Amino acid sequence: MSNTNDADQVNVSRRRMLVNTTTAMGAVGIVGAITPFVKSCTPSEKAKAASSPITQDISALKAGKMMVVEWQSKPIYIIRRTDEMLNNLALSNPKLRDASSNESNQPDYAKNVHRSRDPHLLVMVGVCTHLGCAPGFRPETNASLDANWTGGFLCPCHGSKYDLAGRVFDGSPAPLNMEIPKYNLIGNVLIIGEDA
Repeated sequence: MSNTNDADQVNVSRRRMLVNTTTAMGAVGIVGAITPFVKSCTPSEKAKAASSPITQDISALKAGKMMVVEWQSKPIYIIRRTDEMLNNLALSNPKLRDASSNESNQPDYAKNVHRSRDPHLLVMVGVCTHLGCAPGFRPETNASLDANWTGGFLCPCHGSKYDLAGRVFDGSPAPLNMEIPKYNLIGNVLIIGEDA
């Protein structure tokens, strides 16, 4: 009889060892299977870099000219406006869909007629709010576009027109003014993506 008890004890010990080993291996397998899904939820280094602020020296940007930089895979228009360009902004007001920029996407410090911190410097996402095309910079006045044209942006895709503050003209396909990103200006260094 003692042989049967010894055999049962050995079998119980083996069973426990097999159950414990199987449980441990199953847990390792589950962790191994879940790890790729968890990693896919965290942003890649490329994505983190794309959303980081960028700096741009604008000391060479002349009055009446525009430069374009890329931030978050979007073109950012930087325009140094002349006094004449600023004076022409008021002429556009009656023809604009949202002259006060109440419906548009911009920081609070850009909710003004010139849509910027410094009236002479416009920093704007260069993407049409209709279907995402890049509007062309047309600073000249009295262009063949319109007898009352005082300069602005024209979208080549469907003809949306914006003034020199990125405010959309009434009757354009675009529903909103162009977006103003967060930015800060320290001397001649523009920091796009942060405003603290």
